[in-house]
Amino acid sequence: MKALLFLLFTFLFLQAFGQQSLETVFETSSGKATATYDEVIAYYRHLTDQSPFIQMKEMGMTDSGLPLHLVILDLEKEFDFEKSFEKGKAIILVNNGIHPGEPDGIEASMMLMRDYAMNKEKHSLIENTILAIVPVYNIGGALNRNSVTRVNQNGPEEYGFRGNARNYDLNRDFIKADTRNTLAFYDIFHHVNPDIFIDTHVSNGADYQYNITHLATQYCKMGGAMGTYIENEFTPKLESIIKDKGNEIVPYVNVFNTAPDKEGFSQFLDNPRYSTGYTTLFHTLGFMIETHMLKPFDRRVQATYDFLETILELAQSDGRKIRALKAEQGERFQAGDTVALSWRLSKGQYKEIAFKGYVGEMIDSKVTGKSRLLYGRNRPFTATIPYYNYFTPNRETVIPKAYIVPQGWHNVIDRLLANRVVFHRVKGDTSIVVEGYSIEKYNSTARPYEGHFSHKNVGLKVFNDTLTFRAGDYIFPTGQFAGRYLVETLEPEATDSFFSWNFFDTILQQKEGFSPYVFEEVAWHLLKNDAELKQAFEAKKKINSEFAENWYAQLDFIYKHSEYYEKAHLTYPVYRLIK
Repeated sequence: MKALLFLLFTFLFLQAFGQQSLETVFETSSGKATATYDEVIAYYRHLTDQSPFIQMKEMGMTDSGLPLHLVILDLEKEFDFEKSFEKGKAIILVNNGIHPGEPDGIEASMMLMRDYAMNKEKHSLIENTILAIVPVYNIGGALNRNSVTRVNQNGPEEYGFRGNARNYDLNRDFIKADTRNTLAFYDIFHHVNPDIFIDTHVSNGADYQYNITHLATQYCKMGGAMGTYIENEFTPKLESIIKDKGNEIVPYVNVFNTAPDKEGFSQFLDNPRYSTGYTTLFHTLGFMIETHMLKPFDRRVQATYDFLETILELAQSDGRKIRALKAEQGERFQAGDTVALSWRLSKGQYKEIAFKGYVGEMIDSKVTGKSRLLYGRNRPFTATIPYYNYFTPNRETVIPKAYIVPQGWHNVIDRLLANRVVFHRVKGDTSIVVEGYSIEKYNSTARPYEGHFSHKNVGLKVFNDTLTFRAGDYIFPTGQFAGRYLVETLEPEATDSFFSWNFFDTILQQKEGFSPYVFEEVAWHLLKNDAELKQAFEAKKKINSEFAENWYAQLDFIYKHSEYYEKAHLTYPVYRLIK
């Protein structure tokens, strides 16, 4: 009997000790502190020891020299995403710590994973769901802890830094992939193949009464039945459920140095450089959440927890529908269809939302003597205001059957292959009829942005030609699940194309030229023997006085309209296969 009592006491003691040790740093600090990177990883390791339903994997190296981790909750203990996909289970991927000074999601995810793994009463709520979590995405930033760089933020006591180990903002890197973090994320994203993607943040925008706001995948940009579902079904359900949990939520308040009032505000457009803009290219329903920086840390973490738990509930009820819509979305983009390359906000269409804010006014600054914005926390208001979330295409193109990329452009090809794009290679030197572009104009940023002097306002001239491609050159058909990703990265006019991110800048520089004293005689013979060229030359002198007075510009005009001018200059080296 004594032996039995001893065993029972030992079991109860170990169980109590195990439960106690599963408290997070956030919980043991009474909601004032966030775990260090090492503490986060140690916590998940301990959690995997405690629960057979959790597995943690090392996935890929980051710029910090440490690998990303992926933590998976699977009640069937298979931890195989392909099998889960075949069984029709909804798969959720949560990305935390892309900006480690915004650690709310890091803390909420640890508690969520623990609660749904260890509490058997919750198992029925996720029996058709797989939860996958990236504990800390920006490891370098998480290791760079301080207490001062988030000057606008109310806690925690210490936190990480926005820049990664090479000072990149990772939430601008999802297309250009300058960092190892992004390449590792590609591997995770395509391995998990999520139906729902969540990226957790803390807002640095306006002041208002809410603990949390959301930035849903832009429904017009997503398009099709999935876009309609996001706007008309998923988002309203989400807002209703989380309100019942005690945390009302509205769209991300996209204003700067002005108060959201009767004038309303517009949706932030998540272009592909951002996480949810990138996941849209693969037809995944996405949300970027922003807790409010001025609310206490413990309230922000609870709001994040409530949001993630609501996503679990919606995945359980709507998972199969979301999966079907995603598959349907993957079939929407076919050769011959017109697709948008950039978007603009339509001020003529909006919806009205109930908004709980604080009255803002402009007063004289004690620092500058100029006007400054002041929110009246003692002057809350509730009003119906316009929310502008309707975007229309700004530039469009017709989808070709395929893109041909010469093998020398390996920096582009490597990124395409990292995204598991289907391709085949030219088997032997072959002449192919293609459509191509000449770069007619572009503007570049005056200052570097995330390591690039990026291009915009690109103007193109279209040509058709028969070109010879070498054995080994790459052909990327657009009739595949990644077709939209191909279009938005390889079309130079697209907002976040590889051209706009400087991957093809070598074609913008002329490699050969002429010495004027030599070319004078050649130019004379060209004009003498080419009536069409001479006519164009004389016409330009008549209509352009500056050109008429510039002898070098005249020689350059003749040179660039001759066979001596190199074909590579300003010729975009990605070609469209139309037939």
